[in-house]
Amino acid sequence: MEFTVRNLSVLAYAQGFTLWHYRAPNARLAVLDQPGFFNKAADMLAQGDMLMMSGSDGGRVAFVASTQNSATQNSVTLAALA
Repeated sequence: MEFTVRNLSVLAYAQGFTLWHYRAPNARLAVLDQPGFFNKAADMLAQGDMLMMSGSDGGRVAFVASTQNSATQNSVTLAALA
C-alpha cells in the first residue's frame, strides 16, 4: 500500500502541535510502520506532532521524531511512544 494524503486528517491543533489520524483500513500496521511510508507528508507533519494510525489489524500512536522537507529529499521519522 502507498501513502494516500486523503487518509490523513487533523484531529486537533494548538500552539504549534498537531494531532493527526491516518486511516488505512486495507493495510496492516506493519506497512504503516515501514521507514519512508509517511515521507510524502513531510511538508505537513512537524517534529513533535503525534500520529494516530488505524490499520486492518488495529491502531497505534506514534511520535513524529523528525521531518525533512527540501527540494531533494522528503523524510519523516516516527518513534514509538514510551
